[in-house]
Amino acid sequence: MNLYEYLTPESGENFTELLEHKNIKINRIVSSSNIEPIEYIQEEDEWLVLIEGEATLLVNHEEKSLQKGDTLFIPAKTPHTVLKTKEGTVWLTVHIF
Repeated sequence: MNLYEYLTPESGENFTELLEHKNIKINRIVSSSNIEPIEYIQEEDEWLVLIEGEATLLVNHEEKSLQKGDTLFIPAKTPHTVLKTKEGTVWLTVHIF
């Protein structure tokens, strides 16, 4: 699989699982600019890196703006919502169980 071979969805986000091994799961997410803000509260820690694009998240009631190359650690049970994304935003997320 090539990380950069993807299609941007017309709306929402596409999730592709790249690896699941022991206590780690790595996903690639490709976002359109038309997303529905959904609050997530996960049982596992999550580290993410923005590979391409821009995104604004609400993490524990604090707004975070991310640009290409930015990383963010979200501890388990922390409420977070993707508020908006630039068309074609690409993320890698690492879930640590």
